[in-house]
Amino acid sequence: MVLGALNVQLWRDTLELTANRAPEFLDITEPVQELVRRSGVQNGIAVVFSRHTTAAIKINEHEPELLKDMEQFLNRLSPMDAAYFHNDFTVRTVNMEDDECPNGHAHCQHLLLGASETIPVIDGCLALGVWQRIFMVELDRPRQREVVVQVMGA
Repeated sequence: MVLGALNVQLWRDTLELTANRAPEFLDITEPVQELVRRSGVQNGIAVVFSRHTTAAIKINEHEPELLKDMEQFLNRLSPMDAAYFHNDFTVRTVNMEDDECPNGHAHCQHLLLGASETIPVIDGCLALGVWQRIFMVELDRPRQREVVVQVMGA
């Protein structure tokens, strides 16, 4: 489709979320769709972005047994109780906070999942497939997280 001159809009909002455990897949599809609706963009893209290195954004199916499988998969790939240089606070000196916890596993899991997803917006709706849902994946521990939703289009 070729479009003439458009009045492109850029709109942004933030979701604040807290998981109960890690790993945990929180379905954020409906709140993201509501933000897209509020943006007024009819056709464009929505970027859903986690502002954290231990909380990811992924699209997948929301089926309870599959979610258990995916949580177990992450735990097998990068178990919490494995040895990580990042967790050795006797030698690690950078990016330390007062409440620092050993979370090397969460960073390694995040490396596989990533921080964002981009979804087409068509006629004011997320153009997700029948079974696709948007998840914020907590990989570290329960705490407040910010997910930025930016919508661009006309």
